[in-house]
Amino acid sequence: MKAILVDAEGEIAAAATTPLSLETPAPGWAEQDPEAWWAASCAAIRDVLARRPSARVEAIGISGQMHSSVFLDQRGAVIRPALLWSDGRTTAECREIVTRAGGEAQLRDWVCNPALEGFTLPKVLWLRNHEPQGFARLAKVLLAKDFVRLRLTGSIATEPSDASGTLMFDPANLRWSREMLDAVGLPLSLMPDVGGSAEVLGRVTPGAGKLARLEPGTPVVGGGADNACGAAGVGAITPGEAVSSWGTSGTVLAATAQPRVDPGLRAHTFCHVAPGVWYVMGVVLSAGGAFAWYRNQCARELAEEARDDILVDEAAAIPPGAEGATFLPYLQGERTPHRDAGLRAAFVGLSLAHSRAHMTRAVLEGVCFALRDSLEILKALGLAPAHLLLTGGGAKNAFIRQLQADVFGLPVTTVNREEGGAYGVALLAAVGAGAFPDLQTAVQRTLARRPPTPPNLDIHRAYEEVYDRFRKRLVAART
Repeated sequence: MKAILVDAEGEIAAAATTPLSLETPAPGWAEQDPEAWWAASCAAIRDVLARRPSARVEAIGISGQMHSSVFLDQRGAVIRPALLWSDGRTTAECREIVTRAGGEAQLRDWVCNPALEGFTLPKVLWLRNHEPQGFARLAKVLLAKDFVRLRLTGSIATEPSDASGTLMFDPANLRWSREMLDAVGLPLSLMPDVGGSAEVLGRVTPGAGKLARLEPGTPVVGGGADNACGAAGVGAITPGEAVSSWGTSGTVLAATAQPRVDPGLRAHTFCHVAPGVWYVMGVVLSAGGAFAWYRNQCARELAEEARDDILVDEAAAIPPGAEGATFLPYLQGERTPHRDAGLRAAFVGLSLAHSRAHMTRAVLEGVCFALRDSLEILKALGLAPAHLLLTGGGAKNAFIRQLQADVFGLPVTTVNREEGGAYGVALLAAVGAGAFPDLQTAVQRTLARRPPTPPNLDIHRAYEEVYDRFRKRLVAART
Protein backbone atom coordinates (compact mmCIF):
# COMPACT_ATOMS: atom_id res chain seq x y z
CA MET A 1 0.00 0.00 0.00
CA LYS A 2 1.42 3.36 -1.04
CA ALA A 3 0.41 6.85 0.06
CA ILE A 4 1.77 10.05 -1.46
CA LEU A 5 1.21 13.68 -0.56
CA VAL A 6 1.27 16.10 -3.50
CA ASP A 7 1.50 19.86 -3.05
CA ALA A 8 -0.29 22.60 -5.00
CA GLU A 9 2.52 22.78 -7.58
CA GLY A 10 2.37 19.06 -8.27
CA GLU A 11 5.55 18.22 -6.36
CA ILE A 12 5.63 15.08 -4.23
CA ALA A 13 5.94 16.34 -0.67
CA ALA A 14 6.10 12.92 1.00
CA ALA A 15 5.59 9.23 0.30
CA ALA A 16 5.19 6.11 2.41
CA THR A 17 4.50 2.42 1.85
CA THR A 18 3.13 -0.37 4.01
CA PRO A 19 3.74 -4.02 3.05
CA LEU A 20 0.95 -6.50 2.39
CA SER A 21 1.03 -10.30 2.24
CA LEU A 22 -0.47 -12.57 -0.39
CA GLU A 23 -2.18 -15.88 0.36
CA THR A 24 -2.14 -18.77 -2.13
CA PRO A 25 -4.31 -21.49 -0.56
CA ALA A 26 -4.01 -23.67 -3.70
CA PRO A 27 -2.05 -23.57 -6.96
CA GLY A 28 -3.33 -20.76 -9.16
CA TRP A 29 -5.27 -19.14 -6.31
CA ALA A 30 -4.52 -15.66 -4.95
CA GLU A 31 -6.29 -14.02 -2.01
CA GLN A 32 -5.93 -11.08 0.39
CA ASP A 33 -7.88 -9.88 3.40
CA PRO A 34 -9.63 -6.60 2.49
CA GLU A 35 -9.42 -5.44 6.09
CA ALA A 36 -5.62 -5.69 5.74
CA TRP A 37 -5.89 -3.19 2.85
CA TRP A 38 -7.73 -0.80 5.14
CA ALA A 39 -5.27 -1.23 8.02
CA ALA A 40 -2.33 -0.72 5.63
CA SER A 41 -4.03 2.33 4.13
CA CYS A 42 -4.38 3.94 7.55
CA ALA A 43 -0.75 3.12 8.39
CA ALA A 44 0.56 4.55 5.11
CA ILE A 45 -1.55 7.72 5.46
CA ARG A 46 -0.42 8.26 9.06
CA ASP A 47 3.19 7.72 7.99
CA VAL A 48 3.04 10.13 5.08
CA LEU A 49 1.33 12.84 7.15
CA ALA A 50 3.86 12.43 9.96
CA ARG A 51 6.53 13.42 7.45
CA ARG A 52 4.69 16.71 6.76
CA PRO A 53 2.80 17.48 9.98
CA SER A 54 1.84 21.00 8.86
CA ALA A 55 0.15 19.79 5.66
CA ARG A 56 -3.60 20.27 5.21
CA VAL A 57 -5.19 17.64 2.99
CA GLU A 58 -7.67 19.21 0.56
CA ALA A 59 -8.84 16.03 -1.17
CA ILE A 60 -8.05 12.32 -1.42
CA GLY A 61 -7.98 9.98 -4.40
CA ILE A 62 -7.75 6.19 -4.31
CA SER A 63 -6.43 3.78 -6.93
CA GLY A 64 -5.97 0.04 -6.76
CA GLN A 65 -5.82 -3.35 -8.42
CA MET A 66 -8.58 -4.08 -10.89
CA HIS A 67 -11.05 -7.00 -10.85
CA SER A 68 -10.41 -8.21 -7.28
CA SER A 69 -13.66 -9.10 -5.57
CA VAL A 70 -14.70 -7.97 -2.10
CA PHE A 71 -17.84 -9.77 -0.92
CA LEU A 72 -19.85 -7.86 1.71
CA ASP A 73 -22.96 -8.71 3.70
CA GLN A 74 -25.81 -6.34 4.61
CA ARG A 75 -23.79 -4.86 7.49
CA GLY A 76 -20.76 -4.20 5.26
CA ALA A 77 -18.77 -7.03 6.85
CA VAL A 78 -16.34 -8.99 4.67
CA ILE A 79 -17.69 -12.50 3.96
CA ARG A 80 -14.40 -14.12 2.90
CA PRO A 81 -10.93 -13.12 1.65
CA ALA A 82 -10.94 -11.28 -1.67
CA LEU A 83 -10.20 -13.24 -4.84
CA LEU A 84 -7.54 -11.22 -6.65
CA TRP A 85 -7.06 -10.29 -10.30
CA SER A 86 -4.37 -12.97 -10.60
CA ASP A 87 -6.58 -15.76 -9.20
CA GLY A 88 -7.15 -18.49 -11.81
CA ARG A 89 -9.68 -20.79 -10.15
CA THR A 90 -12.72 -19.71 -12.19
CA THR A 91 -12.24 -21.44 -15.57
CA ALA A 92 -15.52 -23.34 -15.21
CA GLU A 93 -17.35 -20.14 -14.32
CA CYS A 94 -15.93 -18.43 -17.42
CA ARG A 95 -17.38 -21.22 -19.57
CA GLU A 96 -20.67 -20.81 -17.72
CA ILE A 97 -20.73 -17.09 -18.54
CA VAL A 98 -20.16 -17.67 -22.25
CA THR A 99 -22.87 -20.33 -22.32
CA ARG A 100 -25.40 -18.22 -20.42
CA ALA A 101 -24.65 -15.19 -22.60
CA GLY A 102 -25.15 -17.22 -25.77
CA GLY A 103 -21.60 -16.84 -27.07
CA GLU A 104 -18.69 -14.41 -27.14
CA ALA A 105 -20.42 -12.14 -29.67
CA GLN A 106 -22.85 -11.17 -26.92
CA LEU A 107 -19.97 -10.45 -24.55
CA ARG A 108 -18.51 -8.06 -27.14
CA ASP A 109 -21.85 -6.27 -27.37
CA TRP A 110 -22.72 -6.27 -23.68
CA VAL A 111 -19.41 -5.74 -21.87
CA CYS A 112 -16.69 -5.29 -24.59
CA ASN A 113 -14.52 -7.99 -23.03
CA PRO A 114 -14.05 -11.77 -22.82
CA ALA A 115 -14.89 -13.97 -19.86
CA LEU A 116 -11.50 -14.46 -18.23
CA GLU A 117 -10.57 -15.81 -14.81
CA GLY A 118 -9.18 -12.48 -13.65
CA PHE A 119 -12.45 -10.56 -13.96
CA THR A 120 -14.90 -10.01 -11.13
CA LEU A 121 -18.03 -11.71 -12.46
CA PRO A 122 -16.51 -15.22 -12.60
CA LYS A 123 -15.48 -14.76 -8.97
CA VAL A 124 -19.07 -13.96 -7.94
CA LEU A 125 -20.27 -17.09 -9.72
CA TRP A 126 -17.50 -19.12 -8.05
CA LEU A 127 -18.81 -17.97 -4.67
CA ARG A 128 -22.31 -19.02 -5.70
CA ASN A 129 -21.14 -22.41 -7.01
CA HIS A 130 -18.61 -23.34 -4.32
CA GLU A 131 -19.49 -21.43 -1.14
CA PRO A 132 -23.30 -21.15 -1.20
CA GLN A 133 -23.50 -20.16 2.46
CA GLY A 134 -21.27 -17.18 1.77
CA PHE A 135 -23.24 -16.32 -1.35
CA ALA A 136 -26.48 -16.38 0.64
CA ARG A 137 -25.06 -13.54 2.76
CA LEU A 138 -23.88 -11.51 -0.24
CA ALA A 139 -25.30 -7.97 -0.44
CA LYS A 140 -22.59 -5.98 -2.30
CA VAL A 141 -19.57 -6.66 -4.49
CA LEU A 142 -16.83 -4.05 -4.35
CA LEU A 143 -13.42 -3.61 -5.94
CA ALA A 144 -10.25 -3.09 -3.94
CA LYS A 145 -10.04 0.70 -3.94
CA ASP A 146 -13.79 1.00 -3.42
CA PHE A 147 -13.60 -1.09 -0.27
CA VAL A 148 -11.00 1.34 1.08
CA ARG A 149 -13.38 4.18 0.15
CA LEU A 150 -16.17 2.44 2.06
CA ARG A 151 -14.07 2.21 5.20
CA LEU A 152 -12.83 5.78 4.73
CA THR A 153 -16.17 7.45 3.99
CA GLY A 154 -19.01 5.00 4.59
CA SER A 155 -20.00 5.45 0.91
CA ILE A 156 -20.57 2.51 -1.42
CA ALA A 157 -19.51 3.76 -4.86
CA THR A 158 -17.24 3.14 -7.83
CA GLU A 159 -16.33 4.87 -11.11
CA PRO A 160 -16.20 3.73 -14.76
CA SER A 161 -12.51 2.77 -15.11
CA ASP A 162 -12.73 0.13 -12.37
CA ALA A 163 -16.30 -0.90 -13.14
CA SER A 164 -15.12 -1.70 -16.69
CA GLY A 165 -13.05 -4.58 -15.35
CA THR A 166 -15.90 -6.43 -13.64
CA LEU A 167 -17.46 -7.98 -16.79
CA MET A 168 -20.75 -6.58 -15.44
CA PHE A 169 -20.34 -3.03 -16.80
CA ASP A 170 -20.98 -1.79 -20.34
CA PRO A 171 -18.01 0.51 -21.12
CA ALA A 172 -19.54 1.71 -24.38
CA ASN A 173 -22.71 2.98 -22.71
CA LEU A 174 -21.30 3.77 -19.25
CA ARG A 175 -23.77 1.68 -17.27
CA TRP A 176 -24.09 -1.63 -15.50
CA SER A 177 -25.06 -4.25 -18.06
CA ARG A 178 -28.51 -5.52 -17.14
CA GLU A 179 -28.21 -7.93 -20.06
CA MET A 180 -25.11 -9.56 -18.56
CA LEU A 181 -26.49 -9.62 -15.03
CA ASP A 182 -29.81 -11.08 -16.17
CA ALA A 183 -28.04 -13.75 -18.21
CA VAL A 184 -26.16 -15.05 -15.17
CA GLY A 185 -29.01 -14.50 -12.72
CA LEU A 186 -27.53 -11.75 -10.53
CA PRO A 187 -29.41 -8.69 -9.25
CA LEU A 188 -28.33 -5.15 -10.09
CA SER A 189 -28.52 -4.39 -6.35
CA LEU A 190 -25.18 -6.18 -5.88
CA MET A 191 -23.39 -3.37 -7.70
CA PRO A 192 -22.39 0.04 -6.29
CA ASP A 193 -23.47 3.39 -7.70
CA VAL A 194 -21.15 4.83 -10.37
CA GLY A 195 -19.76 8.38 -10.26
CA GLY A 196 -16.95 10.28 -11.95
CA SER A 197 -13.26 9.63 -11.38
CA ALA A 198 -12.69 13.26 -10.32
CA GLU A 199 -16.12 13.60 -8.67
CA VAL A 200 -16.40 13.72 -4.88
CA LEU A 201 -18.08 10.41 -3.96
CA GLY A 202 -17.71 10.58 -0.18
CA ARG A 203 -16.13 12.39 2.76
CA VAL A 204 -13.92 11.11 5.55
CA THR A 205 -15.97 10.01 8.56
CA PRO A 206 -14.97 10.94 12.13
CA GLY A 207 -14.09 7.33 12.93
CA ALA A 208 -11.92 6.87 9.85
CA GLY A 209 -10.37 10.29 10.38
CA LYS A 210 -9.26 9.24 13.85
CA LEU A 211 -7.68 6.03 12.53
CA ALA A 212 -5.91 7.69 9.59
CA ARG A 213 -5.33 11.10 11.23
CA LEU A 214 -7.34 12.87 8.57
CA GLU A 215 -9.78 15.73 9.05
CA PRO A 216 -13.39 14.50 9.08
CA GLY A 217 -15.24 15.83 6.05
CA THR A 218 -12.20 15.71 3.73
CA PRO A 219 -13.55 14.96 0.23
CA VAL A 220 -12.67 11.65 -1.46
CA VAL A 221 -12.98 11.52 -5.26
CA GLY A 222 -13.91 8.52 -7.39
CA GLY A 223 -10.31 7.73 -8.27
CA GLY A 224 -9.58 4.97 -10.73
CA ALA A 225 -8.22 1.57 -11.67
CA ASP A 226 -4.47 1.14 -11.37
CA ASN A 227 -3.77 1.00 -15.10
CA ALA A 228 -5.93 4.00 -15.94
CA CYS A 229 -4.38 6.03 -13.12
CA GLY A 230 -0.92 4.86 -14.14
CA ALA A 231 -1.58 6.21 -17.63
CA ALA A 232 -2.84 9.48 -16.15
CA GLY A 233 0.27 9.62 -13.98
CA VAL A 234 2.44 9.89 -17.10
CA GLY A 235 -0.02 12.04 -19.05
CA ALA A 236 -1.44 9.41 -21.42
CA ILE A 237 -5.05 10.59 -21.35
CA THR A 238 -5.59 11.64 -24.97
CA PRO A 239 -6.18 9.47 -28.07
CA GLY A 240 -2.91 8.57 -29.76
CA GLU A 241 -0.94 8.16 -26.54
CA ALA A 242 0.23 4.72 -25.43
CA VAL A 243 1.85 3.37 -22.25
CA SER A 244 3.92 0.32 -21.36
CA SER A 245 3.71 -0.50 -17.66
CA TRP A 246 5.69 -2.95 -15.51
CA GLY A 247 4.07 -3.71 -12.20
CA THR A 248 3.56 -7.19 -10.85
CA SER A 249 1.68 -7.60 -14.11
CA GLY A 250 2.50 -5.73 -17.28
CA THR A 251 0.32 -3.82 -19.72
CA VAL A 252 0.43 -2.00 -23.00
CA LEU A 253 -2.49 0.39 -23.44
CA ALA A 254 -3.55 2.95 -26.02
CA ALA A 255 -6.09 5.71 -25.40
CA THR A 256 -8.97 6.05 -27.87
CA ALA A 257 -11.72 8.59 -28.54
CA GLN A 258 -14.37 5.87 -28.71
CA PRO A 259 -14.68 2.31 -27.41
CA ARG A 260 -12.83 0.00 -29.80
CA VAL A 261 -13.10 -3.76 -29.28
CA ASP A 262 -10.64 -6.41 -30.47
CA PRO A 263 -12.66 -8.84 -32.62
CA GLY A 264 -10.79 -11.75 -31.05
CA LEU A 265 -11.26 -10.38 -27.52
CA ARG A 266 -7.54 -10.86 -26.87
CA ALA A 267 -7.19 -7.29 -25.55
CA HIS A 268 -9.47 -5.38 -23.18
CA THR A 269 -11.59 -2.27 -23.73
CA PHE A 270 -12.05 -0.13 -20.63
CA CYS A 271 -13.12 3.39 -19.71
CA HIS A 272 -10.32 5.84 -18.92
CA VAL A 273 -10.31 8.19 -15.94
CA ALA A 274 -10.56 11.14 -18.36
CA PRO A 275 -14.20 11.74 -19.38
CA GLY A 276 -15.01 10.72 -22.94
CA VAL A 277 -11.85 8.62 -23.33
CA TRP A 278 -11.44 4.83 -23.46
CA TYR A 279 -8.40 2.61 -23.85
CA VAL A 280 -7.53 -0.74 -25.38
CA MET A 281 -5.09 -2.75 -23.29
CA GLY A 282 -3.16 -5.99 -23.49
CA VAL A 283 -2.26 -7.63 -20.17
CA VAL A 284 0.72 -9.79 -19.23
CA LEU A 285 0.02 -11.43 -15.88
CA SER A 286 3.69 -11.81 -14.85
CA ALA A 287 5.99 -8.91 -15.78
CA GLY A 288 7.72 -7.42 -12.76
CA GLY A 289 6.30 -10.42 -10.92
CA ALA A 290 8.29 -12.76 -13.17
CA PHE A 291 11.51 -10.89 -12.48
CA ALA A 292 10.75 -10.82 -8.74
CA TRP A 293 10.12 -14.59 -8.72
CA TYR A 294 13.37 -15.22 -10.60
CA ARG A 295 15.35 -12.88 -8.34
CA ASN A 296 13.99 -14.45 -5.17
CA GLN A 297 14.64 -18.00 -6.37
CA CYS A 298 17.97 -17.61 -8.15
CA ALA A 299 19.82 -14.74 -6.46
CA ARG A 300 19.19 -15.18 -2.74
CA GLU A 301 22.88 -14.90 -1.94
CA LEU A 302 23.06 -11.30 -3.20
CA ALA A 303 22.54 -8.39 -0.81
CA GLU A 304 18.85 -7.56 -0.92
CA GLU A 305 19.30 -3.81 -1.39
CA ALA A 306 21.60 -4.31 -4.41
CA ARG A 307 20.12 -7.50 -5.87
CA ASP A 308 18.12 -5.96 -8.73
CA ASP A 309 20.94 -3.71 -9.91
CA ILE A 310 23.48 -6.55 -9.83
CA LEU A 311 21.24 -8.85 -11.85
CA VAL A 312 20.41 -6.21 -14.46
CA ASP A 313 24.09 -5.23 -14.81
CA GLU A 314 24.97 -8.89 -15.37
CA ALA A 315 22.24 -9.20 -18.01
CA ALA A 316 23.45 -6.07 -19.80
CA ALA A 317 26.77 -7.82 -20.49
CA ILE A 318 25.03 -10.64 -22.40
CA PRO A 319 24.28 -10.16 -26.12
CA PRO A 320 20.69 -9.76 -27.36
CA GLY A 321 18.93 -13.10 -27.52
CA ALA A 322 20.78 -14.47 -24.46
CA GLU A 323 22.72 -16.80 -26.75
CA GLY A 324 19.72 -19.03 -27.34
CA ALA A 325 18.15 -19.01 -23.87
CA THR A 326 14.44 -18.15 -23.82
CA PHE A 327 12.12 -17.49 -20.89
CA LEU A 328 8.34 -17.86 -21.24
CA PRO A 329 6.99 -15.63 -18.42
CA TYR A 330 3.68 -17.38 -17.77
CA LEU A 331 3.91 -18.10 -14.06
CA GLN A 332 0.21 -17.42 -13.43
CA GLY A 333 -1.22 -18.28 -16.85
CA GLU A 334 -1.70 -15.53 -19.40
CA ARG A 335 -4.32 -13.14 -20.70
CA THR A 336 -3.07 -11.40 -23.83
CA PRO A 337 -3.04 -12.92 -26.36
CA HIS A 338 -3.39 -16.52 -25.14
CA ARG A 339 -6.36 -16.36 -22.74
CA ASP A 340 -5.09 -19.46 -20.95
CA ALA A 341 -5.09 -19.60 -17.15
CA GLY A 342 -3.33 -22.96 -17.28
CA LEU A 343 -0.31 -21.72 -19.23
CA ARG A 344 2.93 -21.98 -17.26
CA ALA A 345 6.43 -20.54 -17.42
CA ALA A 346 9.57 -22.24 -18.71
CA PHE A 347 13.22 -21.71 -19.50
CA VAL A 348 13.89 -23.17 -22.93
CA GLY A 349 17.17 -23.65 -24.76
CA LEU A 350 19.47 -23.74 -21.73
CA SER A 351 22.86 -25.39 -22.08
CA LEU A 352 26.01 -25.89 -20.02
CA ALA A 353 27.34 -22.69 -21.60
CA HIS A 354 24.63 -20.54 -20.02
CA SER A 355 25.10 -18.63 -16.76
CA ARG A 356 22.83 -16.80 -14.39
CA ALA A 357 23.45 -13.66 -16.45
CA HIS A 358 22.04 -15.40 -19.53
CA MET A 359 18.98 -16.47 -17.57
CA THR A 360 18.43 -12.95 -16.24
CA ARG A 361 18.66 -11.52 -19.75
CA ALA A 362 16.22 -14.16 -20.96
CA VAL A 363 13.74 -13.21 -18.20
CA LEU A 364 13.88 -9.51 -19.10
CA GLU A 365 13.61 -10.24 -22.81
CA GLY A 366 10.74 -12.68 -22.21
CA VAL A 367 8.72 -10.01 -20.42
CA CYS A 368 9.38 -7.56 -23.26
CA PHE A 369 8.34 -10.13 -25.88
CA ALA A 370 5.12 -10.86 -23.98
CA LEU A 371 4.39 -7.13 -23.89
CA ARG A 372 5.17 -6.90 -27.59
CA ASP A 373 2.43 -9.46 -28.23
CA SER A 374 0.01 -6.85 -26.86
CA LEU A 375 1.59 -4.07 -28.89
CA GLU A 376 1.11 -6.10 -32.09
CA ILE A 377 -2.62 -6.42 -31.33
CA LEU A 378 -2.91 -2.64 -30.84
CA LYS A 379 -1.21 -2.11 -34.18
CA ALA A 380 -3.62 -4.51 -35.88
CA LEU A 381 -6.51 -2.46 -34.48
CA GLY A 382 -5.08 0.70 -36.04
CA LEU A 383 -3.65 1.96 -32.74
CA ALA A 384 -0.01 2.10 -33.83
CA PRO A 385 1.76 4.53 -31.46
CA ALA A 386 4.70 6.65 -32.58
CA HIS A 387 6.29 6.26 -29.16
CA LEU A 388 5.58 4.67 -25.78
CA LEU A 389 5.44 6.29 -22.38
CA LEU A 390 6.86 4.06 -19.64
CA THR A 391 5.71 3.66 -16.07
CA GLY A 392 6.40 1.22 -13.24
CA GLY A 393 9.56 -0.78 -12.70
CA GLY A 394 10.41 -0.92 -16.39
CA ALA A 395 10.73 2.87 -16.47
CA LYS A 396 13.32 3.21 -13.72
CA ASN A 397 16.34 1.41 -15.16
CA ALA A 398 18.20 2.72 -18.22
CA PHE A 399 19.03 -0.76 -19.54
CA ILE A 400 15.41 -1.94 -19.30
CA ARG A 401 14.21 1.26 -20.98
CA GLN A 402 16.63 0.63 -23.86
CA LEU A 403 15.61 -3.04 -23.98
CA GLN A 404 11.97 -2.06 -24.43
CA ALA A 405 12.85 0.43 -27.15
CA ASP A 406 14.90 -2.20 -28.98
CA VAL A 407 12.29 -4.96 -28.71
CA PHE A 408 9.34 -2.70 -29.59
CA GLY A 409 11.21 -0.76 -32.27
CA LEU A 410 9.81 2.48 -30.85
CA PRO A 411 11.19 5.45 -28.91
CA VAL A 412 10.29 5.24 -25.23
CA THR A 413 10.13 8.07 -22.75
CA THR A 414 9.39 8.80 -19.11
CA VAL A 415 8.12 11.85 -17.23
CA ASN A 416 9.35 13.86 -14.27
CA ARG A 417 7.22 11.87 -11.80
CA GLU A 418 7.82 8.25 -10.83
CA GLU A 419 4.79 7.47 -8.70
CA GLY A 420 2.65 6.13 -11.54
CA GLY A 421 -0.91 5.34 -10.51
CA ALA A 422 -0.60 7.11 -7.16
CA TYR A 423 0.35 10.34 -8.93
CA GLY A 424 -2.43 9.96 -11.47
CA VAL A 425 -5.05 9.60 -8.77
CA ALA A 426 -3.55 12.56 -6.89
CA LEU A 427 -4.22 14.66 -10.01
CA LEU A 428 -7.83 13.45 -9.98
CA ALA A 429 -8.09 14.50 -6.34
CA ALA A 430 -6.68 17.92 -7.25
CA VAL A 431 -9.33 18.30 -9.96
CA GLY A 432 -12.00 17.28 -7.46
CA ALA A 433 -10.71 19.89 -4.99
CA GLY A 434 -10.88 22.60 -7.67
CA ALA A 435 -7.11 23.08 -7.98
CA PHE A 436 -7.40 22.42 -11.74
CA PRO A 437 -10.45 22.74 -13.99
CA ASP A 438 -9.93 19.30 -15.55
CA LEU A 439 -7.47 16.42 -15.79
CA GLN A 440 -5.95 17.66 -19.05
CA THR A 441 -4.97 20.94 -17.40
CA ALA A 442 -3.62 19.11 -14.37
CA VAL A 443 -1.40 16.96 -16.61
CA GLN A 444 -0.16 19.95 -18.62
CA ARG A 445 0.79 21.92 -15.50
CA THR A 446 2.50 19.16 -13.53
CA LEU A 447 4.14 16.69 -15.96
CA ALA A 448 7.15 17.14 -18.23
CA ARG A 449 8.54 14.49 -20.55
CA ARG A 450 12.18 13.53 -20.49
CA PRO A 451 14.20 13.09 -23.70
CA PRO A 452 13.17 9.88 -25.48
CA THR A 453 15.27 6.74 -25.66
CA PRO A 454 15.34 5.72 -29.35
CA PRO A 455 15.67 2.10 -30.45
CA ASN A 456 18.95 0.80 -31.80
CA LEU A 457 17.69 -0.24 -35.23
CA ASP A 458 20.38 -2.88 -35.75
CA ILE A 459 19.50 -4.50 -32.42
CA HIS A 460 15.78 -4.20 -33.20
CA ARG A 461 16.33 -6.09 -36.46
CA ALA A 462 18.23 -8.77 -34.55
CA TYR A 463 15.38 -9.01 -32.07
CA GLU A 464 12.89 -9.79 -34.85
CA GLU A 465 14.46 -13.24 -35.16
CA VAL A 466 14.64 -13.67 -31.38
CA TYR A 467 10.99 -12.65 -30.99
CA ASP A 468 10.03 -15.20 -33.64
CA ARG A 469 11.99 -17.84 -31.69
CA PHE A 470 10.12 -16.85 -28.52
CA ARG A 471 6.74 -17.39 -30.19
CA LYS A 472 7.77 -20.70 -31.75
CA ARG A 473 9.09 -22.01 -28.44
CA LEU A 474 5.80 -21.09 -26.79
CA VAL A 475 3.91 -23.08 -29.41
CA ALA A 476 6.24 -26.03 -28.85
CA ALA A 477 5.86 -25.78 -25.06
CA ARG A 478 2.04 -25.77 -25.30
CA THR A 479 1.96 -28.85 -27.50
